[in-house]
Amino acid sequence: MDMFNKLTTLFQQALETREPSVNLLDSFVDHWKGITNYYIETTDEAQPVKQTDIPWRLKQMLDILVYEERQQEVEETGPCMEYLLQHKLLETLCTLGKAQYPPGMSQQVLLFFSKLLAQIQKPILHVINKLIRLCGLPDSQTEREESLFLFSVCSRVKKDPSVLNYILETSKEGQPQRCSSVSEEGVEGASGGSSPENSASPSAQSSSQPDTGFIQILVQLGKSQKSRVALRAMESMLLLTSIPQEDTAKLLAEQTPLCDFLAQRVCELYGAIPTTLHPEDIHSYTVKQWRTQSSPVSAEESQSFPAQEHMDRFFRWLDYCDQLIKDAPEVLAVKLAKALHQQWLTGIIEPQLLQMSEVGVLVHTALLSRCVNHTQSAILLHELVHFLLGGDTHREQSTATPPHTHTLRYSLIKHCDHISDEISITTLRLFEELLKKPDKHILTNLVLRNIESRSYRLPVSGGCDERPGTDPDFLEESEEMEEDPFFTESEFSGSEHLLSLSREERKSSTHTQIAETVNSFLCLVPQEAKTSQHVQGAGYDTYVHDALKLLKECSAVSADWGWPDTPKPIEVQSSSSDFYEGHFLKVLLDRISRILEQPYELNLQVTSVLSRLAVFPHPHLHEYLLDPYISLSPGTRSLFSTLVRVIGELMQRIQHIPNFTQRLVTVRKQLMGLEEETVVDHGTLLKGVIVLEEFCKELAAIAFVKLPVGDQEHLSAP
Repeated sequence: MDMFNKLTTLFQQALETREPSVNLLDSFVDHWKGITNYYIETTDEAQPVKQTDIPWRLKQMLDILVYEERQQEVEETGPCMEYLLQHKLLETLCTLGKAQYPPGMSQQVLLFFSKLLAQIQKPILHVINKLIRLCGLPDSQTEREESLFLFSVCSRVKKDPSVLNYILETSKEGQPQRCSSVSEEGVEGASGGSSPENSASPSAQSSSQPDTGFIQILVQLGKSQKSRVALRAMESMLLLTSIPQEDTAKLLAEQTPLCDFLAQRVCELYGAIPTTLHPEDIHSYTVKQWRTQSSPVSAEESQSFPAQEHMDRFFRWLDYCDQLIKDAPEVLAVKLAKALHQQWLTGIIEPQLLQMSEVGVLVHTALLSRCVNHTQSAILLHELVHFLLGGDTHREQSTATPPHTHTLRYSLIKHCDHISDEISITTLRLFEELLKKPDKHILTNLVLRNIESRSYRLPVSGGCDERPGTDPDFLEESEEMEEDPFFTESEFSGSEHLLSLSREERKSSTHTQIAETVNSFLCLVPQEAKTSQHVQGAGYDTYVHDALKLLKECSAVSADWGWPDTPKPIEVQSSSSDFYEGHFLKVLLDRISRILEQPYELNLQVTSVLSRLAVFPHPHLHEYLLDPYISLSPGTRSLFSTLVRVIGELMQRIQHIPNFTQRLVTVRKQLMGLEEETVVDHGTLLKGVIVLEEFCKELAAIAFVKLPVGDQEHLSAP
């Protein structure tokens, strides 16, 4: 062991006493001359570069440069690096790579530069513009090496954003600059004055090839059919756009075509999606993340529906743009979002949504719904929302039509009540997706601006709000409901103690009005039109958990919107201030009023949108959609009053349908898959009744979970 230690010490002393710089430089120059001598001595022009010693010599040169830099002080440049720069070895390598001689030389040069950029700290980016121009050419056989090289370039720019001007060849005035062509002088100097045989003149080649910009090359590689190449190119752009310095973001936004290129690509991929897709396939489609490009698609998944490949490509690119906007500084994010708004939303989608073809409207509405669902960046969401709804926040007028109101918003809301049930369902899904997004303007634009003044209520003398719990008319009305044969005590399912309260106890109870609200919705559907007691697991309590989950979701979305906790005081309204619920609520209430004659799927979608609106924690929304006892102003309807009219219509129809309850239970079991589905007379009506019952239970559950926690525990679930 001692002998081994002595030998180790001896070798260490020998290494320390020699002149490493001279030996390293000699070795470095020898390897370079070995490369240039190949061009002088070779006679086989077709021999691939991998069958020569050029790749090995390039690796040795790289290892020497890395070792040398590690031995130097931070600010010093070693003799090998000095030799490389003085003799323009990098420029010469670019020329050799461009000449593609021997065959495959460009790959070796690109790999050498990629590793050099990754392992050398010295700034050398200003000498590689010529090599960048070799990338992204049509029918390139070196896409893999190009993407790796450009990723290395972007990684260096990320560390030192100041060199981006060199890479983009941009002058201070913002005008493109061209680097002067490099001659083969470097090869001549290294090989003793002889030039490589058969190497092409760079000046001649540059005049015949397009000077594609750095950004355009990255976008072009991002379109590659090779998933790894495309992914690395997209990661390279993400490196550039996520640089936090504002001047760099401004440079990319204002002096490069980056945003336009990305938006153009979105338009290309969106335009490739065929309009023969079924809207249900689009609705159930799982959006692919942009980083999953390299994941192979199974044969079963690829055949799930026609044209899925086109959907995958589009949504991956859209997801990529969304991610880029999330990570980019504001000036660049806004520029890209506006480019998408102008080129894709306004230029491509809007004409499709306003066209006469029902098939086209259906497919593009479904696609837009998935786009809204998947958008995560606030800036892109802002553009989507203003594209769909406009920026209006003032009170709507019932007579307002385009151009006095936002054209696309007006058309989409009309589509919710379209002659085509499919278009109505798909458009309602689009609005439901909007209501899930964290953007205050959506609720303001669609609903809140029209109920802000609370003019749906009769003003109360003295300027005080009505309190249903202390109003004699309210108490008399509630007693009448209890005495009605359709509102029996058995419907309260666990709230019997509320019914046993005396009239005076109800007056003093702080939660009486909420209890009455819950029970009013539960008792709204008459006994013979109810099926819950005939089917296991269909009770009211199943909705409480879902309502609580939905409330938490909507409360989290709206937490920072500054909504009031209590309703705004009612002002005395003039006769010119007649209440209008707005186009959106009007269509929803119109649809609910026809629940007994509409298709089952359409009814489900309408009630789903209304339930989400009702669960938002805004006092005016709660009052207008969930309070059965407000005194409505003349000509005004609320959700509850609309449901009451539907029940009145139902009672008339029940008289003409024999065995109504039995048929209703049969249809209920068929919908639940408990019985084989068969044709039943009055099927649409019966399914409408089932949706009506479930909707009333859902509204009751929403009213219940919106109680303060203490009141919930005291009241318990009905």
